[in-house]
Amino acid sequence: MARLLRLGVQALVPTMLLLAGCSRPPAAPPPPTPAPTPLPAGSCTLVAADGASDEEAIRLVLAAEGEQVVAQAIEPLMALWAEESIVVDAKNTPDDAADDQQWLNKDAIRHRYVRTVFPGAPTSIQPADLEISLNGEQATVRATTQIGGEIAPAGDRWTLVKQNGCWLLESLTYNLESNP
Repeated sequence: MARLLRLGVQALVPTMLLLAGCSRPPAAPPPPTPAPTPLPAGSCTLVAADGASDEEAIRLVLAAEGEQVVAQAIEPLMALWAEESIVVDAKNTPDDAADDQQWLNKDAIRHRYVRTVFPGAPTSIQPADLEISLNGEQATVRATTQIGGEIAPAGDRWTLVKQNGCWLLESLTYNLESNP
């Protein structure tokens, strides 16, 4: 009986080795997933901005913001904004931040456009009298607000940031002109 058991084990070991040799080699790990290519943003979404100077690209971004508001084109409009952005209504008291209304981040800014700006259906928005101050990858712009027939001299202050070679809106503070 012991001899029979030994013969069975002796036959089993080579069979197991043969089967192990016939198995498929372990699969190679999948190749790493490439990092996603960032979608065009800011000035890089504007065909006319290709090859433009920084100042020209900034002017184009501000003009595009007005055009997209009039067209009520929310997706191209939001592509002009940086992720961490802010809009502030200074409520005509530029020296008193206590009464300011703020929209913090792109979701809040989108909500502002859709719920507050678009229903007013402006027929034209043109940035005018732009005073552009460049400081490396940052820009500050003071502009006269012209919405339809309403004009507010030096009523807007924009900040833009250059990311991946593209100028994006970072902040807008409006209603900066004091009440008489």
